[in-house]
This record gives sequence, C-alpha cells and structure tokens, in this order.
Amino acid sequence: MRREPLRRHHAGARVVEGDLGGDAVEVAGAGFAPAAGDRGTTGVCKRLPATARPPGRCLGSCASVNQPSPELLLGAAAAVLLVSLLIAVLSWWRRRPLPAAPPAAAAAAEPASPWTAFRAGLSKTRALLGARLRETLGRDRTLAAWLDDLEEALILADVGLATTQRLIAALRRHPGLDSATAVLEALKAEIRALLGDNPPERPTAKPLVILVAGVNGVGKTTSIGKLAHRYRSAGNSVLLVAADTFRAAASEQLEVWAERAGCDLVKHQSGADPSAVVFDGLKAAQSRGADVVIIDTAGRLHVKANLMEELKKIVRVIGREIPAAPHESFLVLDATTGQNALSQTRLFQEALPLTGVILTKLDGTAKGGVVLAVKSELQLPIRYVGLGEALDDLRPFEAEAFTAALFEPAAA
Repeated sequence: MRREPLRRHHAGARVVEGDLGGDAVEVAGAGFAPAAGDRGTTGVCKRLPATARPPGRCLGSCASVNQPSPELLLGAAAAVLLVSLLIAVLSWWRRRPLPAAPPAAAAAAEPASPWTAFRAGLSKTRALLGARLRETLGRDRTLAAWLDDLEEALILADVGLATTQRLIAALRRHPGLDSATAVLEALKAEIRALLGDNPPERPTAKPLVILVAGVNGVGKTTSIGKLAHRYRSAGNSVLLVAADTFRAAASEQLEVWAERAGCDLVKHQSGADPSAVVFDGLKAAQSRGADVVIIDTAGRLHVKANLMEELKKIVRVIGREIPAAPHESFLVLDATTGQNALSQTRLFQEALPLTGVILTKLDGTAKGGVVLAVKSELQLPIRYVGLGEALDDLRPFEAEAFTAALFEPAAA
C-alpha cells in the first residue's frame, strides 16, 4: 500500500485526491487487493486515523458511502404507487357524470314571478286586511254599511285617512255595486288606477347617476347593494360611491355589498367631506366608462337642517360634474313606520328632486297600505319594494301584482 497525501490518483475508474470531507484516505491502485471488509471495483478508499489525515478532497464517490437498503427502495416504490392511484381517483371524480337536478330544485332556482313575490311579501298585510274584508263583505248588507266597514279596514292597514276617503268616494260613484264581489272588484280597480305602473327607467345617460337618501335604520345601504346587483345582472358596469362618511363602518358595509354584487367602489377615510367623495366617484366613473353610479349618503334625521343642507350641496356637486344629474333620486322608506314615512318624505322633497321611493321591509309589517298613501298624497312613484333578505328580494314595483296579492285570499 502507498500513501498519497496531496496528489491526484487514478484508481481504476475513480479519481481520488487527498481527503474525504476532512478524513485522510489511503489509495489502493489497480491490481492491489482491497483491505479486508472494504468493497470496490478497481480501487478502494480506505479511511486513515485522524492523526494521519493529509489535506485534500475526494472528487469521486467512495465505496464506504452507505447504499439504500432494499426495504427503503420498496417503501419508496409503494409511496409512488399510492400517489399515482390517488391522482387517478381524483381525475375520475372530476370527470364523473353529475346526477340531474330534481325538478323541484330546478324550479327553486328560477326567480319567482312578481305575483308570487308580492304574495309572500304582503302576507301580514293581507292577513289583516283580508280578515276584515271577509268579515265586512261576507254578510248581506247595504252598500253604505259595506263602505263604512271597508273604510275602517283600509285605515287599519295604514292606507291613511286622506287616501282612504278618496277610495271610498270613488266607490260611491260606481254604479251597480249590489254585491260583495262587485264592491271588491271595484276597489281593486280603483287601487290599480291610483298606483299606475312606473317601471324603473333603464340606463340612458352614461353614466346614469342615482342618489339614494333616507334616515338611519331604514335599510338604505342594503337597498343600494341589491339595486347594484340588479343593474349588474342586466349587464351594466356599476360603481358605488361611499359618501356616508359619518356612520361608523358605513364604507366597510358598502364595500361588502360591492364585492357581493361585483361592483367597483370609491371611498375616503371616515369623516371626509361627502361632497369630495362624490366628486372623486364621478371622475372615476367617467374615466372607467361605468354605466351606472349609485351614491350612498349618510342617514340623517329629516328635522336636522344642517344635514339637509349638506345633501343639497352634494346635489350641486353632481350637477356641476354631470349635467342633468342626478338622473334618479330615491328616498328609502321603512314600511314598518307607517304614516311617519309621509312626514319624512315631505321634508326630503324640499332638499332633493326626488324621483321615486324604495319601500323596504314590506314583508315584515301589516302596514302595506302605506304604499297607497305615498303615491296618493306625495305623488311619488314606488320604484322598488323590499320583500325579503336575499339579493333578488328588491323588486320593481308592479301595481297589478301588488293589488292581486293584497286581495288574493278574499277573492278566493
């Protein structure tokens, strides 16, 4: 055996130089017999004691390095096989044919008809009014007695005194009201004529600017989110403007609705000037080519003059940036407040060029008659009604569906 501390050696097919990771090596050249216990092909790297280690490095693999055991190789092969099997199962699961939806589920996915939606939403009002009508018209009485009891039933449904008297006076002028059925049909006709049909306008201006106002707690921000969803579903690009900078987390709430409806949002920090937010929102809408802009304003009591003046300022800013805007100014009213909604509306009309009303929570009250009062006494169309919590439960108001749903049990 010879010791080569620093020079390179060719031991058969291997090249060894000096040291293996700090251990001195002894090289057996071709033709030398390996030391006992060592294995190799044409040469052997044999470790020397640390005191005899020369500097250097090993450029090839040494025979003393441990080789994988058969058990380890078998385990690795099993793991590869298991992973391959799992991938095959997942691939089949993705491509598997899905079972057909049952007819009931398919029908549930379809949007409800206007009559069905109104029938469900007016259940409480219908229960109150229908019970009184069945009691009143179910007996054989004179027309005067029928009309007296009918007047009381309408007032209890929050139709309002002035509107009720208008309806009763119209019925008195009807000829041939000699039966309960004739009285009921005449009442339906008068209500349909009073309400008329006023479907929401489709976007004609670009951008169509919609300003939404209302007192706190009426469901204004929720209605804006649902309205944005309706316009998005019709294929319009929508931008929401969070001009309610006073209420805590108002911008964050509107941001959640913007994400749900797939809309853009412009907002500032809490406490910012609402008019500045509106200005930036309109500029963003014009630069992005938005079809519809919906502006959320701070909820304010209708008796607070300074807040109402701020609302007028917002309207002036909108008009300077986009001529003839806002194209729609909606007042959101809570149907559960009944006749108090009328006093709110009158004061908001002084600050805003109102074009319509969004009536919320109609499904949670027996005071659905306020719809007639708003239209009759304020000459404002009901544009939308809230009939539930889902995104699609903000419905365009339809006089025919409303009237049919309101009296459906009594007509049965």
